[in-house]
Amino acid sequence: MGVIAMRRRGLYRAVAFLAAAGLVAGACGGSDDSAPADTTEESSEEAEAPAEESAEEPAEEPAVEAGDEAEGDVDTEVIEEETTIEYGGSVSVGLEAEATGLRPWEDSCSSPCYNMMIAVYDKLMEQDATGAYAPYLAESITPNEDFTVWTMTLRGDVTFHNGVELTAQTIADMFPIQQAGAAGSGAVTAANLVSVEATGDLEVTYTLSQGGSAFPASLARAPIGMVFDPAAAAADSEGYSMAPIGTGPFVIDSRDLDNETTFVRNDSYWGTDPDGNALPYLDSISFRPIPDEGTRLDALLSGTVNAMQTLRQGTIRDARAARDDDGADITLWEFQGNNLGGGMYNVLVPPFDDVRVRRGLTHLNSQEQVIEALGGTGISLPATQWFSPDSPWWSEKVAEAWPQFDFEGGVAFLTEYINDPERSDGKAAGEMIDVELSCPPDPTLIASTQVVEQAYTATGLVNVTITNYDQQTHIGIALGGENGFVGSHQQHCWRWSSDDDPAVNLNPALAPPTAEIAEAAGLAGAVSPLNFPNWFSPTAFQAVVAANQTDDFETRYGLYESIMLEFADQVPVYYSGHTATAIGTDTNVLGLNSWHVPSGELGIGFPSAEGRWSEVFIAS
Repeated sequence: MGVIAMRRRGLYRAVAFLAAAGLVAGACGGSDDSAPADTTEESSEEAEAPAEESAEEPAEEPAVEAGDEAEGDVDTEVIEEETTIEYGGSVSVGLEAEATGLRPWEDSCSSPCYNMMIAVYDKLMEQDATGAYAPYLAESITPNEDFTVWTMTLRGDVTFHNGVELTAQTIADMFPIQQAGAAGSGAVTAANLVSVEATGDLEVTYTLSQGGSAFPASLARAPIGMVFDPAAAAADSEGYSMAPIGTGPFVIDSRDLDNETTFVRNDSYWGTDPDGNALPYLDSISFRPIPDEGTRLDALLSGTVNAMQTLRQGTIRDARAARDDDGADITLWEFQGNNLGGGMYNVLVPPFDDVRVRRGLTHLNSQEQVIEALGGTGISLPATQWFSPDSPWWSEKVAEAWPQFDFEGGVAFLTEYINDPERSDGKAAGEMIDVELSCPPDPTLIASTQVVEQAYTATGLVNVTITNYDQQTHIGIALGGENGFVGSHQQHCWRWSSDDDPAVNLNPALAPPTAEIAEAAGLAGAVSPLNFPNWFSPTAFQAVVAANQTDDFETRYGLYESIMLEFADQVPVYYSGHTATAIGTDTNVLGLNSWHVPSGELGIGFPSAEGRWSEVFIAS
């Protein structure tokens, strides 16, 4: 068995892609139509200007400096395994939740769902170990000069699980379904994608309404990057969730909701490893939703499953103790990147529509105590933005601007709102505000929620109601209704960001959340169901549009920094700490850190506990 080394990730999320989009093409050698605001030099300068300083400054605390890490903040290194691969066997994976569905264009997807979808679907693009975007089902992709047209060549001789051949027309026929999908529509809008045409048997031309320098990143995520059979999807959309058809390494065998979903080896899979060996190595892989963190870890330790994933610091702490102190025969494939925990305020629902309330509640959020309740002390760093301190996108200026824990400062902001005779919640001046704080019923989340509740209650200004819903219901509440996406949530636990290009997360998060807001902003049709806090800022939207029109890193950095500064000023979202994630396996389950993109380069590994399973094998 190969030695699994540990190291800091450093700046491995390379900005090589940003230096020249043409590198993507070179590597393969070896929602609705929107009308965003103008992005002239004048509007870009406006977007880059930091938000106005708040009248009341929070208590100063030293900001985390770039390069810092918590004790134990380590990542399993992406390496070539020094062992002989073996065919056969089955892996059973315990997931934190059931997938809401297995339709990339329709179903909201997070870490548990991605583990399942990646088994059955291939993506057009994938990230390599440096973080750059490399062709996967694509063989090459190149832009025109202003990044509004991207020409992609597909690899040939690829078939779906039902024997249908993959062609450029397949990708074109997927597009109307993606445009109409609950997940796809937001991704299409965020990418400014207006048309997808088959311009050859294997040549696809994507046309964007605005320049999209990071467009390949959109093709590396589920809503528009995962390839499905459009004819089968159109014929039976509901049935597709239970019997998905992709080109991926595994084929659906059975799906028993809330119990187990099993995939078996695709004997006709197109992919090979760098030595030419056919993929996948496993005979089958199954996924079992086990929502309780302790039960899921116990399932791994007892052999009920031989793999499990977690995004909870407390589970990682307990798994480390089982391995290091109790001698459990397990491996932890750990990763801590840009993903972070926290939550959101629904800014369209009083009193969260007033920035004084949002700032006040954020000042009452003791990140250190919340992280301790989550079990992350010594594992996770407090967060101030959507980028971790070892990310090239991290900003010290933003870290200094974030409203740190300041009890008296929080009381002052809330008092000002409460005593305002024109307060937005319709209550009389002097009355306490009402806050519904909702999180899934995980024990560590409940503990962290109680920390926040105690701080709010201690002010004597806040009536707190805590609600707990299972994760699927929790997501559904945030997505909201049919005629807009306001949602019924108030203050809602959530996770933010990823190790994708910033455009992947920020584009849909900053687009107008409702048709009315889009119309008022002159952006008719540019509605995003993924703007969960329902916060819209013209300057932040201009910044994200401008960042899409250049591949110059310094320019993009300044624009994303301006967005994070506006977040720090307007606080539509709040943070606890950066999310430590892990996939735990029996020690003989190998390959999660040594899979490859088709060019032969190592892949990115398993960010956010999202495993790529085609090169996983069981060593005897």
